[in-house]
Amino acid sequence: MDQKMKKIWLEVGLAVVLVVCLAFLGAKMGAEQQEKNTKIVKAEAENDAAAKKQDGKETGKNAEGEKEGADSNGADPAAETEEVIADGQYPIMGKSSVTVEQMISYFNTGNVPYPAEQLSKGGADSIEAFCQMYYEESTAEGVRPEVAFAQTMKETGWLQYGGDASIEQFNFAGLGTTGGGVPGNSYPDVRTGIRAQIQHLKAYATADALSQECVDDRYEYVMKGSSPYVEWLGQNENPQGQGWATAENYGYSIVDMIHKMNQ
Repeated sequence: MDQKMKKIWLEVGLAVVLVVCLAFLGAKMGAEQQEKNTKIVKAEAENDAAAKKQDGKETGKNAEGEKEGADSNGADPAAETEEVIADGQYPIMGKSSVTVEQMISYFNTGNVPYPAEQLSKGGADSIEAFCQMYYEESTAEGVRPEVAFAQTMKETGWLQYGGDASIEQFNFAGLGTTGGGVPGNSYPDVRTGIRAQIQHLKAYATADALSQECVDDRYEYVMKGSSPYVEWLGQNENPQGQGWATAENYGYSIVDMIHKMNQ
């Protein structure tokens, strides 16, 4: 009897141990599965967040790319570099967005013929060639092309002349004319006359040295840098009493012409 009872209790003990072990293993496996599930959920969340972040970056790149495309297609590089011009201070020197085509169009608004017969003798047989020379000579010295060209239209009456200087002198800005029939300077060709005018403008605008050989025989007489702005080319409007001409609002009238050219 005792032996039989011992056997029963042993089997019961083993059964209890087995149950406990199975319960422990079940709990452990459940915990591991739960941990695994948690890791899966966390990984999916991280992947989703990374995908959204990447989408955001790509969107930003696209937006930036579109902006850059608009800048390159819709804006003139020269205009981007052109400095802001304050009211009453139109610089003689600097980069400009004005083109040869704009100068040609502006001349055509004067409704006058281009004097091809006279100016072809000096190397400019068309308004296109004439404007191209102004652009090249101006940019070579850092002078804004529209300043020199508008001044020429003012000084020569749209290349029709009629004053003390004559068209055959290739003097496009009254250099050396002092009134009373004094004809002023003469130049061997159109380009030299244009260069002399632009160098004279540069002398008023800045003390910087010329980039090309000096052909302006009045260059040394100018107080360098006394008229950095077109408005100051008129002696009456110049703070130092210097300037190109004595006519009232001389520089301001040139600026008005430039604004029309830009339109």
